[in-house]
Amino acid sequence: MVAVAVEPRRDVANAPVILSVENLHVHFATSRGLVRAVEGVSYQVRRGEVLAVVGESGCGKSVSALAIMRLLARPAGRVAAGRVVFDGRDLLKLSDDEMRRVRGREIGMIFQEPMTSLNPVLPIGLQIMEPLRIHLGMGEEQARLRAVELLRMVGITDPERRLNQYPHHFSGGMRQRVMIAIGLACNPKLLIADEPTTALDVTIQAQILELMRDLSQRLDVALIIITHNLGVVARYADRVNVMYAARVAEQGTSDDIFLRPRHPYAMGLMRSVPRLDRPRGVRLETIEGLPPNLLDPPAGCRFAPRCQFRVDVCSSEPELLETESGHRAACHRAVEFASGALAPPALQPLAAVRAAEAQAEVAPILAVEGLKKYFPVARSTGLFARISAEVRAVNDISFAIRPGETLGLVGESGCGKTTVGRLILRLETPTAGEIRFGGKDIAGHDAQDLRAMRRRIQAIFQDPYSSLNPRMTVGQIIAEPLQVYRMVPNARAAKDRVAELLSQVGLFPYMAERYPHEMSGGQRQRVGIARALAMEPSFIVCDEPVSALDVSIQGQIINLLEDLQRRLGLTYLFIAHDLAVVRHISNRVAVMYLGRIMELADRDAIYAAPQHPYTRALLDAAPVPDPEVERARAPRALKGEIPSPLSPPSGCVFHTRCPLAGEECRREVPELREAQPGHFVSCIKV
Repeated sequence: MVAVAVEPRRDVANAPVILSVENLHVHFATSRGLVRAVEGVSYQVRRGEVLAVVGESGCGKSVSALAIMRLLARPAGRVAAGRVVFDGRDLLKLSDDEMRRVRGREIGMIFQEPMTSLNPVLPIGLQIMEPLRIHLGMGEEQARLRAVELLRMVGITDPERRLNQYPHHFSGGMRQRVMIAIGLACNPKLLIADEPTTALDVTIQAQILELMRDLSQRLDVALIIITHNLGVVARYADRVNVMYAARVAEQGTSDDIFLRPRHPYAMGLMRSVPRLDRPRGVRLETIEGLPPNLLDPPAGCRFAPRCQFRVDVCSSEPELLETESGHRAACHRAVEFASGALAPPALQPLAAVRAAEAQAEVAPILAVEGLKKYFPVARSTGLFARISAEVRAVNDISFAIRPGETLGLVGESGCGKTTVGRLILRLETPTAGEIRFGGKDIAGHDAQDLRAMRRRIQAIFQDPYSSLNPRMTVGQIIAEPLQVYRMVPNARAAKDRVAELLSQVGLFPYMAERYPHEMSGGQRQRVGIARALAMEPSFIVCDEPVSALDVSIQGQIINLLEDLQRRLGLTYLFIAHDLAVVRHISNRVAVMYLGRIMELADRDAIYAAPQHPYTRALLDAAPVPDPEVERARAPRALKGEIPSPLSPPSGCVFHTRCPLAGEECRREVPELREAQPGHFVSCIKV
């Protein structure tokens, strides 16, 4: 890891304005009525500036960006009013042919999911070369040389060979780099990045964003980042727009929004995020309720129904007014917040000490010993020739979890976290090793034994929409396991139990009649939790249960999981890549890399004094949602991609990316040994 110099943000306040959005209104005609997706949005972006747009799903962030690019779905979507002035021209008045010459040439866009944005049947090189040939009139050889230069610029090694490969040959981080290369191909003046790092690990996210900021500063490109990751905003943004229910709630510099928020919604967002630098034992503050339906939004302030500071005047619509120089908020009470006459309450401590923290010597409910899972694969070496190989997804790991405890399992994508969860659930059969649950080895259980075991071990999956049957109502989904296991005597008792479970997870009993598509993401995740609780389990595998949720909904689910654990005595294996979330909810943390555990220790010990270089790299890469903290940090960049599990490095699997690696690291496989009491590390150098 090489220390990265922390450069102060450039002063772009006097740079020329490249984009001016003025009173933008976007409507969508639907079968249920007119959806006012963007209403009265105005802002400016200057050359070399990084503007972040944040807010909950459905607030209008992506729609406003698509309106700038003239990519709204037609005929349903249309710009009803406003102007989008780019470099002196109103983009909304250009013809389709004129806009096509601007799009890609002068304005580039990086879409949220690179795998769906890249053509799977075309080589990467052809996709990078296409805008060069269309917009700049380059010949094939010239375009190819420029494509090689772009891939090298975005940090992809061996670019000449990579040009002939297809998107599925690339990792998620590399595909996102290709999208950046395409966006920058024609040297645009403005780059719009819509959730550019949502699907990426913290280390790859840091590499991508450092690259984008560097290119923005070096090439004087204006950058708009649409995201819900507030740590990313604090680290990289010059200015921030906070959107709520199709309108701008607050505008200002990064320091203004994070350190001096004047709108209750912005305050709620900042207080609902777990932070690596915040003391443990503080309960997350959440924004209760849901954003309004944009088919029929409420009159007056749209945030008023969810606002703890609402007064009678909030029944009238607030204007976006300046409270300090350059800092605007659409709140009737913004002046009171600015003067200090009004302030949010202090964060509340957790109600009780966790059970696991009070009984450290209790026998474990789950003990994993020498667990392995190898997947056989066939690799083609020619037209017909194939050789057999195996992916060592989980390679000899051991850990234990006590009753009432939460063990956090973190690591980059492909490290084997989810496979561990599936092995414990016995959705996969182990290649070797023991999984002792309640004192019995369930690794070799047959179908009959597993049926009884599944009542005690349940799962909460990452994507609640894909894990719920879309053809069944919520009531049917929750009642199904109750009836299969004959836990209720009749349909009436099942209905009563479903109502009880829905209330337990913070939903109304009448929601049992709804289908999954009629509920929000946070509500669907609560349904998934209710279904898991229906079996009255003692152990739950939580596989990325909050990664797909907005910041405010994420806080609600985390608080709910903590409340249920205290009330019901549940034990969790919490799988995630968000280090702040894992720190907040876990008692102990295990760090995985390429199928092995690198470090295992108490939560506070592993975050305060990590012993393994990989753990330190993960913590260094994780941004903190505070601009002052970020300016004081000296982040270290973890270079390179995680090696393929088909051909892992010999010796220590991390040595190819480790700054401390010596010759012995290439020869010896380190064991997970106790470096300090309760603190286990797999590193020869420790």
